[in-house]
Amino acid sequence: MAADIEKLRIKDERLRRVLEGEEFLVFDGGLGTMIQEAGLGGAANPPDLLNLTNPEAIEGIARAYVEAGSDVITTNTFGSNAKKLAGKASVEEVYAAAARIARNAGARYVAGDIGPTGELIGALGTLSFDDAYDLFAEQVRAADAAGCDLVIVETMADLREAKAAVLAAVENTDLPVFATMTFGETGRTFLGTTPAIAAATLSSMGVAAVGVNCSLGPDKLVEVVREIARYARCPVMAQPNAGLPRVVDGETVYDVDPASFARSMEGIIAAGATIVGGCCGTSPAFIEELRSVVDAAAPKTRAWERSLVAASARGLVVLPEGRGRVAVVGDLTNVAGEEDLEEALREGDYDDVASEASDQEDEGADIVGVSAALPGVDEAGALCGLVEELEGMVSLPLWINAHDPAALEAGLRGYAGKPLVGPVDGTAGRLETMLPLVRKYGCGMIVAMPDEGGTPGAAEERVRVAERVIAAAEQAGVPRCDIVVDCSALLGAGDSAETEVVRALSLCKQRLGVRTMLSVPAEDSGSFSNADDASAFLAAALDAGLDLPVFDARSERYREVVEAFE
Repeated sequence: MAADIEKLRIKDERLRRVLEGEEFLVFDGGLGTMIQEAGLGGAANPPDLLNLTNPEAIEGIARAYVEAGSDVITTNTFGSNAKKLAGKASVEEVYAAAARIARNAGARYVAGDIGPTGELIGALGTLSFDDAYDLFAEQVRAADAAGCDLVIVETMADLREAKAAVLAAVENTDLPVFATMTFGETGRTFLGTTPAIAAATLSSMGVAAVGVNCSLGPDKLVEVVREIARYARCPVMAQPNAGLPRVVDGETVYDVDPASFARSMEGIIAAGATIVGGCCGTSPAFIEELRSVVDAAAPKTRAWERSLVAASARGLVVLPEGRGRVAVVGDLTNVAGEEDLEEALREGDYDDVASEASDQEDEGADIVGVSAALPGVDEAGALCGLVEELEGMVSLPLWINAHDPAALEAGLRGYAGKPLVGPVDGTAGRLETMLPLVRKYGCGMIVAMPDEGGTPGAAEERVRVAERVIAAAEQAGVPRCDIVVDCSALLGAGDSAETEVVRALSLCKQRLGVRTMLSVPAEDSGSFSNADDASAFLAAALDAGLDLPVFDARSERYREVVEAFE
C-alpha cells in the first residue's frame, strides 16, 4: 500500500505537499558525471570515500546543483554498503560526512542515497535476500542518523533487490522513502520487469514516491513514466540520462544538451512525473534548464487506477474496476491429495510441483496457486522452496496460500512481485496476524467467510462476515481494490449450495464492490451430475460476478466457458 503520510517524519509543509502530489520537487543531476569532469574518478574507490578525503570537491559539486535550482541534493553514498566499502571506512561515517556536505552546500532537502549491491540476489546470485536486506538496513539507519530528510533507493535493475532495499528502508526509518528502477530500450529491466510491475509492486509496499532513473534520455522514457503513473499509488519521479553515452577520443559523451533535455522533460511531466532531476551525463546546466520548465508548469492531477493487480517479476495481471476480464487461477500446485506430489514435497523435491505449475501456464492460467500446508511438512521451509522454484519456472503471479502466518511471511519475503495471499477470515486472531503482513508486503488479499461462529449457511450472512473483514482490512490500510472475496466455502452447504454461491457472488459485487474468487470442482469430482452441469454452473458464476475462477487450467471445457464469457 502507498505510504501513510501521517506516519512519516516530514521535514516541512512543502515536502508534505510534494508527497501529496500537489507540488514539484527538483533533484540534482549526475554526481558521478561531475566527479569524472573534476578529474576525481580515480581518486577513491569507491568514490564515496571522497566524502572523507576530499569533502571540499564534493561540496562544490553539490553547491553548483543548489545554485542551479535543485531542491534536493543526493548524498555521495551510492555504493556505501559494508561490502563495497570493504573496511576502508564505516557505513556510518561515510553517510555522516556525505549528509554534512550536502547540508553545508545549502540543500533544502538531503536524500540519503542507496544504490544496488552489485550482486544478484537469490538462487541465481551470490547474495541471499536476507543478507541484502541487512546491508541496506545498515545504510538506512546510517542515513537517518546522519540527518537526511528522505531516503532514495535508486538504479535498481532487479525487482527482488529493490524489494529488499525498500523493506529495509520502511522498516528502519520513518523518513519518506523514494524508489527508482532502471529500464532498457526494450522497456524492461535486464531481468524482464516492466515499469507497470515495478510501480505496482513497490508503491504497494509503502514508498512515498516511485519511478525511473538512469536508463535512457528523457524522450525515450515518456512511455515508461506514463506506465508507472498508471499503476503507482504515490507520486512519480524521473531522473533520465542525458541521452545515450558515446565514446569520443577516449571520453564518454552524451547526445542530449541541456536545452533539449529540458524540452523533453516537458513530456515527462505531462506523463505524470512531479519529482524530477537528472542522472548520468547531466550537469548543473541541465538542472538550471529543468528548473525553468518546472517553474512554468503545474502538477498534473493524477489518480492511480483502482485495479486488482497481481504481479511476478515478469508477469502482470490486472483486473480493472467493473468487469473487464476474468483471471483463471491454476490450483494444481496445492498438492493436498496428490500422493506423488505430497511425498516429493516432504522430501524437499519441488521439481514436479513446478512442472505442474508450468503446465498450468501453458494451458492459459493467469495466476498459479501454491500451498505447502501438509502434515509432516515444514510449511515455512517448503513454501520458501516452492516459491523460489516457481519463480524460475513460470512467469505468472502467485497466489500464496498459507494458514500459518509465519509460513506466509517466509514465502512472501523474497518473492519478487505482488502476489495474492490468503485466506484471511474473521476468526479470532486471524486478522490481527494476517493484516500486518498484507500491509507490509503490499499483497492482494483473499477473504474467506468463516468467523467466530463458524461458517454461516445463508449467502447474506456470509457476505456480512466478508464485510466485517473488509472493514478491518481498510482500517489497517489495505485498499478495497486489493481485496478478493472467496465464495468457495458455500459449496457443499447443502442441496442449494450452487444457488447460494451465485447469490453470494452477486451480493459481493453489489454490496461490497470487490473482486470475487471461487474454487470450481473438477468436472468429474462428483459435485456435478455431468460435465454439462459443471460447465453451466461455471457460466452462471461468471454471470453473477466471478472474477477469479480456480480450476485445473488443463480443463478444456472450463477454459471454453471462460473464453465464451470474455
